[in-house]
Amino acid sequence: MKNNLTGNTYKMETEFLKVRLFFESDNSLVFTILDGDLTAIGHTEKVETTIAEIRPNVYMVAWKEISGATVTHVEDHENGIVYSNATLPNGGFYTMKGTIRPFRD
Repeated sequence: MKNNLTGNTYKMETEFLKVRLFFESDNSLVFTILDGDLTAIGHTEKVETTIAEIRPNVYMVAWKEISGATVTHVEDHENGIVYSNATLPNGGFYTMKGTIRPFRD
């Protein structure tokens, strides 16, 4: 079942990262690191996602990266807020809150 994220691009900004998220399909996204300290700027990766709609315009999105990092977002598109948890291969754990908005070049 198609979700409202599919085909759209968003910019996520937290204190640690700025990321472009392109929801390519119902179960994949392409992310690009725009700025931040956790991953190399410019790093782009296509990942398989699990997306659950919590309520209209609020989604839980989870994926595992090639590096072994795991990421879970709660994306509130109605209010432009994202909550993100990331576990890095080195054992680092980050809990972040920030904004999520449609991406504009």
